[in-house]
Amino acid sequence: MKVAIISDIHENVLNLTLFLKEIENHDIKKIIFLGDFINNGIAKMLAACEVPVYAIWWNNDGDRVAITKTSFTKWSNLEVWFDTFDMIEIENRKIFITHYPMLARPMAKSWDFDAVFYWHDHIYNIDQINDCLIVDPWEISAHKTNVATFAIYDSETNKAEIIKIKWTISVQAKDEKTFKEKSWIEFSESKTHKY
Repeated sequence: MKVAIISDIHENVLNLTLFLKEIENHDIKKIIFLGDFINNGIAKMLAACEVPVYAIWWNNDGDRVAITKTSFTKWSNLEVWFDTFDMIEIENRKIFITHYPMLARPMAKSWDFDAVFYWHDHIYNIDQINDCLIVDPWEISAHKTNVATFAIYDSETNKAEIIKIKWTISVQAKDEKTFKEKSWIEFSESKTHKY
């Protein structure tokens, strides 16, 4: 089975639409979303997707109550787990999913999983520890690097590839750093997010 792995939509509706169009070319049977909806509008788009979507929470999800209600509607194709990580099985492959890399590597070293999918650091990566595949799909939003990507995981081969989405947009501003430096507002540095 081919599974699309996405993360960090950050309410970029255009890039999400381009992603949904792109997966039509890849025979995707399931989408795993590793967090950062930002708002319920994104949840509604995922709920209306023809491909089932399984999501976990993380630090930029917005109104979790509204998103959960959207996932519970009878027409929804979105399932939201109520934690920041989960263990799932896809065609006899045991997979650990999380938003944070600090959980990914220890889980991969545990010998309990065939694959680990994680996100948060905005750097795409496909790696392996022992026999465990580790996949970081990068971001749909393209706000960190101006590039939107996702991963395709094949449960039959336990392999993955990164796909770059064409014609995406980014809300990244070239003058953002200068603005922050000159502003009278004090911007705190996040200990968990580097933007």
